[in-house]
Amino acid sequence: MTKTLPSSAQVVIVGGGVIGCSVAYHLTKLGFTDVVLLERRQLTCGTTWHAAGLVPTLRATYNMSMLANYSATLYEQLQAETGQGTGFVRNGSLTIATNKERLAELKRGASMAKVAGFPCDVISPDEAKALWPLMNVDDVLGAIHLPMDGMASPVDVTQALAKGARQGGAKIIEGVKVLDMKVKDGKAVGVITEQGDIDAEYVVNCSGMWAREFGKKAGVNVPLHAAEHFYVVTESMPDLQRGLPTMRDMDGFCYYKEDAGKLLVGMFEPNAKPWGMEGIPENFFFDELPEDFDHLEPYLEAAMHRLPILEKTGLQVFFNGPESFTPDDRYHLGEAPEVRNYFVAAGFNSVGIQSAGGAGKMLAEWIHKGHAPQDLWDVDIRRNMPFQGTQKYLQERTTESLGLLYETHFPFKQFKTARGVRRSVLHEQLKAQGAVFGSENGWERANWFAKEGQKAEYGYSFGRQNWFENNQEEHQAVRTSVGVIDQSSFCKYKIEGPDAEAFLNRICCNNVSVAVGKMVYTQWLNERGGIEADVTVTRLADDQYLVVSGVACQTRDLDWLRRHKQADTAVVITDMTSAYAVVTVMGPKSRDTLAKLTKADLSHEGFPFATSREIELGYAIVRASRITYVGELGWELYIPTEFAPSVYELVFEAGAEFDIRPYGYHTMNSLRMEKCYRHWGHDITDEDTVLEAGLGFTCDFEKAGGFIGKEAVLAQKAQGPLKKRFVAFLFDDAEPLCYHEEPIYAGGVIVGRTTAGMFGHTVGATVAMGYIESEAGVTKDWLEATSFEIEVECVRYKVTPSLRSFYDPAMENIKR
Repeated sequence: MTKTLPSSAQVVIVGGGVIGCSVAYHLTKLGFTDVVLLERRQLTCGTTWHAAGLVPTLRATYNMSMLANYSATLYEQLQAETGQGTGFVRNGSLTIATNKERLAELKRGASMAKVAGFPCDVISPDEAKALWPLMNVDDVLGAIHLPMDGMASPVDVTQALAKGARQGGAKIIEGVKVLDMKVKDGKAVGVITEQGDIDAEYVVNCSGMWAREFGKKAGVNVPLHAAEHFYVVTESMPDLQRGLPTMRDMDGFCYYKEDAGKLLVGMFEPNAKPWGMEGIPENFFFDELPEDFDHLEPYLEAAMHRLPILEKTGLQVFFNGPESFTPDDRYHLGEAPEVRNYFVAAGFNSVGIQSAGGAGKMLAEWIHKGHAPQDLWDVDIRRNMPFQGTQKYLQERTTESLGLLYETHFPFKQFKTARGVRRSVLHEQLKAQGAVFGSENGWERANWFAKEGQKAEYGYSFGRQNWFENNQEEHQAVRTSVGVIDQSSFCKYKIEGPDAEAFLNRICCNNVSVAVGKMVYTQWLNERGGIEADVTVTRLADDQYLVVSGVACQTRDLDWLRRHKQADTAVVITDMTSAYAVVTVMGPKSRDTLAKLTKADLSHEGFPFATSREIELGYAIVRASRITYVGELGWELYIPTEFAPSVYELVFEAGAEFDIRPYGYHTMNSLRMEKCYRHWGHDITDEDTVLEAGLGFTCDFEKAGGFIGKEAVLAQKAQGPLKKRFVAFLFDDAEPLCYHEEPIYAGGVIVGRTTAGMFGHTVGATVAMGYIESEAGVTKDWLEATSFEIEVECVRYKVTPSLRSFYDPAMENIKR
């Protein structure tokens, strides 16, 4: 039957699952009335209809937890608003631990729940059994109970959101397939359907398992892949209590949900089964996949161990349905970097119901405001690289992604699959030195170096991991002698042309109108004064600059540069990341080491800090930049890729007498933490202003033409003492380790949370950093007069606050 389609709309949403309906609903709440949602078959027919409907509130980070909590609150209220029930009940959740590391993880989650304001109790095995009487707790060490978690009917939630959207003026049209996109001048301008075209100001890809293929039609990368996802439903169980909390035995890779006297047992098993490698069938809707008892047998046995009653209970339903998973188990949200006004909300990794409310709200506000409404870097689609959308990469990673939801989330945990994608030209040399590699944005990077006879692999823990002593030795080498790290994964962009200086000065808060060969540390700010990037800018020539940024931001940084380049700006932007290897030589003996290899004057007077110039080094001509991220004298050497192996060898030969050694990214992290150097995406984000981050010194308010965000920064500066401020903390006790999201207490009251933490081997204890808030202002006097604690695994530890670094605050070592 031909549908009557409008010829135009302000927003067209493609996909009628819970996510698409949530986006439509929230757009109408913001005053968008000209919204059209198109569904190829029927609402919920892809993945939503067979979701388990769990609505937990506690996620891995504070921001994601708050979005999940919003979903729960929304579903609780939707029936009163729309007249359509959602089946939402707050039955609570119970997560058990059967080993000490899982219990440590649960306790860390319970501490973070306090920051979010969620009730979360750490309970004993006996208390867990009281909540779940049929459970075997012989091997249970402890558990956490979140009484406000809930569950809902996925279909009913979707219908309620759809009804609310219609009440707000949105049109929801089923049975219309979108065939292609309309793109003009780099902008999405509509869709082409089998029933005709619809022009639009914005298009939103909410097409679930089809999102990757639909994205390709506009040249947009949406990395996700479907996997088979299983659950079973028992026959009626007379002994099963009604209203039980959802129970998770993550060590057994199973969850348990009571439903009308029956039990649903779901699995998040390792070695998952990717599905749809040849594309999702055209006629796939409300469909199931074949059973696979052999695949599930180990997890059904685990379920019978946890609930012995299952040994004599029949299974009524054996369900297998596909869901889409992303390479890093985080969903995709936001405006695509490839096409303006093209938004994505897809790849929800089996947490779509709990995420839909918050994600729909955030995306609607993003469209409305023209920018992310808060820090959403965890799920920002701009984190992805093109290679992550390739079939082989996705198929291999998906075997791991599904099970990762229930694996223990250790700090520094590395992916096992789809590895070796991007390798430095120094990879084999690093490997020969004992490198233990981690993966970041596809790059294989040396995180630490194993000693002779030591296994070059991780031994994970929430405490001191097996590389702790390696880290200590590498750390001390950089502080006392000389260390070398391969930083080839740096993102590097060349900005050149007659307007290069003016273009960068508008984007950078610092002044890049400097002499050739000078380096400038700066941020890129948004109009609110928030930090969009943290970079160094080196002037190579009058009309040429080199911008260097962190490994994770390659797509995002390029998008920011291109987005702010006007059509008439005479500038060429080139990604040079793969053109240069970077060998960084740091430590008090770095000058002595490099002086053996060059006739260039490396003295402080001849080569001052923040200077960059080309020098001869061995057989190569390299760009030597005197800068540091570890707080020591040193140089970053930018080397044409093919010359890097020989330069690397020569550096180690020259430094042999100083006991030179390689160091990894874990050591770089411990060094930078002692210096309180910020890391974009953790310590500074787009919702932290440059003043709050303690980086106001990088702003040149007097430079001609100003900079993006200047007015917001000046306005905040005029308000007096900052109510939110970045602060470093040193633990009094040398034992605890913290990582991120731990609660910070002032006078016994939670005033913030940590953004990062690492043991500082020079200062002898863990250094943590984070933001704290005070209505009276976060001042030096207040910090010194207040008692601070940080909570780790539900235990509070006394810490000393500081607005300056704990190591060499006067920067004397850097300027030797």
